[in-house]
Amino acid sequence: MPSRPEGTPVWTDAMFTDIEGAKSFYGDVLGWTFGESSSEYGNYTQAYKNGKAVAAVVPPMPGQDGEPKSAWCLYFASPDVAATAEKIRAAGGAVLMEPMQVGDFGSMCLGQDPTGVVFGVWQAGVHEGFELEGEAGSYVWAEVFTREPAKADDFFTTVFGFRSKKIKDEQMDYRVFDLGADPVLGRMVMTPDDFPADIPAYIQIYFAVDNCDKAVEAAQRAGGRKVFGPMDSPFGRFAALLDPQGAAFAVIDVRTTVGEMPEME
Repeated sequence: MPSRPEGTPVWTDAMFTDIEGAKSFYGDVLGWTFGESSSEYGNYTQAYKNGKAVAAVVPPMPGQDGEPKSAWCLYFASPDVAATAEKIRAAGGAVLMEPMQVGDFGSMCLGQDPTGVVFGVWQAGVHEGFELEGEAGSYVWAEVFTREPAKADDFFTTVFGFRSKKIKDEQMDYRVFDLGADPVLGRMVMTPDDFPADIPAYIQIYFAVDNCDKAVEAAQRAGGRKVFGPMDSPFGRFAALLDPQGAAFAVIDVRTTVGEMPEME
């Protein structure tokens, strides 16, 4: 498989203090199975759907201060992770974890945009990223949630070379980024009414499901919490959730669409 273009979302993982609890929850909600934990790499554990790698879960690193907050992290492809780290700094962002080699799997760094959005950068080695996308139980979409949209837009287009289009809607400031073809990322504005001040800017990961309502019910049965939805849209029926350890994510049935696709400008 040729390496994915720079800026393409290629992987997601999350840190959990209770790894077994996370495995049980996402197994119930998304039908994931899990590989052996890799003790050499901090017990990093890959998740699979139909035998194909879709995500990973990892316990906190030894010596981390306090109890880290569980959150899904989206990784963007880069041909040169060190060069991307420099671009992050030059665009006003921060490098939270310096570029590092992960065996022969690849190289990574963690960045943060000027509005507080944390993300990863992945330079593929033998681990090229998602083996399944857009099908039930796998990654399908992501959105930057920020309170400072202009700053975030400038940052992500500068660092990853995204083109950007806005949905024609007086009521909503929603932007879509692409790399010249299909959209790869959305951007939403966090309003004070919907997002208390203590919730930091973040990237919402969407996982595809066959039935949004059933996925929400499964999440609630397994100790998760519904934040929003299920709601119909031209993109699919979706809902936003929190898992039992507080990690935010969304589920979407992309086959059940309602309404016309919005115009872009």
